[in-house]
Amino acid sequence: MGRRIVVGMLGVGAAGILVGDRAQSFLEKLLRPLSENDPTGLTSFVPTAGRFRIYTVVGFDPVKTDAEYRLKVDGLVDTPLELTLDDLRSRLPQTTLKKDFQCVTGWRVPDVDWKGVLLRDLLDEAGVKDGATHLRIHSFDGAYTESLTLEQARRDDVMAAHYMIDGPVTQEHGGPVRLYVAPMYGYKSLKWLDRIEVVDELTPGYWEVRGYDVDAWVGDSNGRVGDDPT
Repeated sequence: MGRRIVVGMLGVGAAGILVGDRAQSFLEKLLRPLSENDPTGLTSFVPTAGRFRIYTVVGFDPVKTDAEYRLKVDGLVDTPLELTLDDLRSRLPQTTLKKDFQCVTGWRVPDVDWKGVLLRDLLDEAGVKDGATHLRIHSFDGAYTESLTLEQARRDDVMAAHYMIDGPVTQEHGGPVRLYVAPMYGYKSLKWLDRIEVVDELTPGYWEVRGYDVDAWVGDSNGRVGDDPT
């Protein structure tokens, strides 16, 4: 697998240099099965011309259909929620953003269109109990978690996103719904959003217990350089 990835990487890079972005885009799609779940990290060197690089910590993209998707908001709340995709797309207040997506490893996708429900609106709907201080956020991949303080979560650029780029959030990008934390590095924007748990203490997320910063503000120094599973 490693050799195939290297060969594909060289081909994509050469195409981008010799014949431009259109050929590069075609080859990236052709080689996506190799690069999406690359355990070697070598595909992080493939030129992407402003497009996302796809990562997963579990080696596969988990699947939930639109019909079966539910987002839970629970823990230290007055009214635990279990929201359908329709709730998130139409019943709750909608917010749109055009913001960059910045990976801690250095690549960036500028001016991405996002649409979804602000976390503060979800928290207000559930009602946060006294004594709560943080969120522990869970992915339905069964492995990935993230953390935010309540103050961070209530920003006007932190959302449960159901739309990105030019349509509904796709499976590979963490759909049907993913977290988007605009001012922080991409590993904070958890994919395959499953549960928002309101808690009274910090529980570091998947990459944070492996040495990455808990407060991952873009532009600040991060203690690790490695795969950013965004």
